[in-house]
Amino acid sequence: MEPSIYTIRKSFLLPLGLLVILSFILLASALFLQLPTAKIIILAAFLIPVCLVFAESSLRKVSINDEAIEVNKLFRSKRLAYSELTAVDIIQVRKRAFVSLSSENDFMIISNSYAHFGSLLQQLVARVSKNVVSDEIRRLAENPPPKCSDVFSAWLAVAVLTLIIFVQLRGAF
Repeated sequence: MEPSIYTIRKSFLLPLGLLVILSFILLASALFLQLPTAKIIILAAFLIPVCLVFAESSLRKVSINDEAIEVNKLFRSKRLAYSELTAVDIIQVRKRAFVSLSSENDFMIISNSYAHFGSLLQQLVARVSKNVVSDEIRRLAENPPPKCSDVFSAWLAVAVLTLIIFVQLRGAF
């Protein structure tokens, strides 16, 4: 059977990508306007983690196949066979959910930042031994919590950065 692949929601990646582009525009405008070196260094320091978060989020994937679950991240990959799993549990804080998959030698954590998180959980529950999966996971698979705070925060950052660029460039022209 073809593996099911889940990626981070596009509704989060879009504003995050815009944030990277706007950060480069802000840095370029600071260089063009010859702002003080300290401001340029602060902008560059801000740009590095934003780019890393975008790259990490863009490349993150969860693959579910018949034998194992695999998580691919920037520069690393982890695979756990269903037969090795000793516990599948969940930690939920408001609308954020973290699924913990544990074996004797390793563990994996998957958040509800992935698109079609409910489907991901349903496939996981169907493949993992029943005595390993908690009842909470089964309930959550039927009714996954919607998560939108990260999307709102990313769009808010885009709006703030756009306003800063507008104010900075308004004085230049």
